[in-house]
Amino acid sequence: MGIDKQSDFAANLQVGPTSLGMVRLYVEGDGIDIPMDFDPDEAEEIAEEIRAAAARARKMGEKAGKSKG
Repeated sequence: MGIDKQSDFAANLQVGPTSLGMVRLYVEGDGIDIPMDFDPDEAEEIAEEIRAAAARARKMGEKAGKSKG
C-alpha cells in the first residue's frame, strides 16, 4: 500500500511525552498497537514534515476545487 492509496482501515493516533524524555507516537487499530518513540529533535523534524505535507495537500485541494468550478 502506497502513501497515496485509499484505505478502509481506521486507527487512533496519540502523541505525547514519555517519562524518559522521548516523544511517543502511539497508533492503535484493529488488532494492532504500535508505539514509536523519537527523541525531541527527531519529533520536531517529523512535525516539520507534517506541516510541509499539509501545506502541499492544501494547495492540491485548492487546485482541484478550481478545476471543478
